[in-house]
Amino acid sequence: MKSLIIFMLTGFLGLHLTAQEMGIKSAGKTISGDFSYFMPDELGNIFALTTSGQLKKYNNNLDSMGVFNDVRRYGKLYSISLENPLRATLYFKDYKTVLVLDRLMQVVNKIDLRKAGIFQVKAVAQSYDNLLWVFDEQDSKLKKINEDGQLVFTTADLRLVFSQAILPGVLFDLAGFVYLYDEQKGLFVFDYYGALKNRIALLNWKEVHTVGKQIVGIKNGQLMIYTPGSIDTKAYELPKEFSDYHQIRFTAGACYVLSVKGITKLDWKN
Repeated sequence: MKSLIIFMLTGFLGLHLTAQEMGIKSAGKTISGDFSYFMPDELGNIFALTTSGQLKKYNNNLDSMGVFNDVRRYGKLYSISLENPLRATLYFKDYKTVLVLDRLMQVVNKIDLRKAGIFQVKAVAQSYDNLLWVFDEQDSKLKKINEDGQLVFTTADLRLVFSQAILPGVLFDLAGFVYLYDEQKGLFVFDYYGALKNRIALLNWKEVHTVGKQIVGIKNGQLMIYTPGSIDTKAYELPKEFSDYHQIRFTAGACYVLSVKGITKLDWKN
């Protein structure tokens, strides 16, 4: 087990905000159904969870590609990570279990986080090398887990660095760095060795995720876009027809909106 000293290279970074109109390029196509959650990957495939507990996969044209029926076996599905389009990582928070599915929706691995002594986790993501990043809230540490569920890397206790606990709800591996997002405290950027590189004042964003090398979220009816390394944050007004959305996700070329009608795909480009 490897534990490295965390250090801060920069202070809490303030950002300049610029507002723009959001450009929706065309009317959307909808997958009709009763869905509670969905996630698109960078190729335009969509994983959608029905209220009855089926996980369905659709391709870029919104055609059905398969169904995974064993969701309820592992409890309530908490999140899906799709950093690698060929591997879907499903996290079941109640049982601290991670399932890895291949592109055909077959289980290729099952990881019990409890074997690594991890019992309190919300933020889970694939790493660049197809292992797992998790944030252990009990220890306040960022940890890396291999395919056998063994701990291969951990940071120091981050409470010693910040003098208070952070509780990230979102975690992702992007362009050589690991990002932790705490809605109340902002975005924390670490390198792969556990060194804190930056802390950025992106506060009160909802549905934070990545689009290419950018970080996006929703705040006060606006789509917020931050590019790492920049001092500007773009803000786009969401269309009025999005007012009843349950979930919104963006990719490089599309906007996906979950509502009572189902999941609608709209052409969009930043």
